Amino acid sequence: MLKIPAETGPEGVDVHLNGRKPAAERRQWPRLPLAIPIFVRSKDEAEKELLEFATALNVSAGGMLVAVRRSLPSAVQVSLEIPSAPLAAIAALPAVVRSLRAKVMRAKHEEGYNLVGLKFSRPLAASQRLAKPRRKLASVM
Repeated sequence: MLKIPAETGPEGVDVHLNGRKPAAERRQWPRLPLAIPIFVRSKDEAEKELLEFATALNVSAGGMLVAVRRSLPSAVQVSLEIPSAPLAAIAALPAVVRSLRAKVMRAKHEEGYNLVGLKFSRPLAASQRLAKPRRKLASVM
């Protein structure tokens, strides 16, 4: 069974994957402890495309921590796709982000899995386009 690293230690103090207290917090966005199924696409040394079904363990606007079986070296670019039901494609619903590009920042092997820290190419808040509010047109009457 995979042990998910604690984001917050005793007395609410943040800890790293290795259990140590960080010297100073460097994250721009808070992490949300969400378990999200995700497809991770990468390439091996022979440029063969690899696809793995994985789980995001926490997510922020700037990146995510993902548990994968395959080892991913630092600085490798990956594509992420969040599976969703066909309902999400209906035009009346707001636009959602399902595909993301990211770079591997760090990886740690843990009980048969690799915990991979990913940094998004663009922060989620910046990649979502906010719709401009529509003005009501004045009536001719």
